[in-house]
Amino acid sequence: QVHVVESGGGLVQPGGSLTLSCAVSGFTYRDYVIGWFRQAPGKEREGVSCIGMSDKHTYYSDAVKGRFTISGDDAKNTVHLQMNSLRLEDTAVYYCGVVSLDPLTRAFRGFTTVQAVCVVRDSVASDSWGQGTQVTVSS
Repeated sequence: QVHVVESGGGLVQPGGSLTLSCAVSGFTYRDYVIGWFRQAPGKEREGVSCIGMSDKHTYYSDAVKGRFTISGDDAKNTVHLQMNSLRLEDTAVYYCGVVSLDPLTRAFRGFTTVQAVCVVRDSVASDSWGQGTQVTVSS
């Protein structure tokens, strides 16, 4: 059973920084992507940044490129999202999700690239999400 736990959200002023962390466990995929997604009130969930844990290939949405940095720690099965120069429009609940890229696993849903996981809607299975963490950017 996939287990995903996010941490690090909070309240920050515009221009400030926050680091989100996502710890994953409970699976044995040989290759997988961990992604950060966010959902603001009244909007659909969108991909923010994703990382392939085998090759560390990364993807960033245009909205956060140049401001956010994603990194992975294999030893701890943890991904961090460093968010700098935060803006009011970054306010959202941030969710972490895991997607298998291994076609030999039952969890494989056809995704083979980091970008696809981040861009395609519903790339993350319902049982592979964390509970979410609130990020509020406000003066």
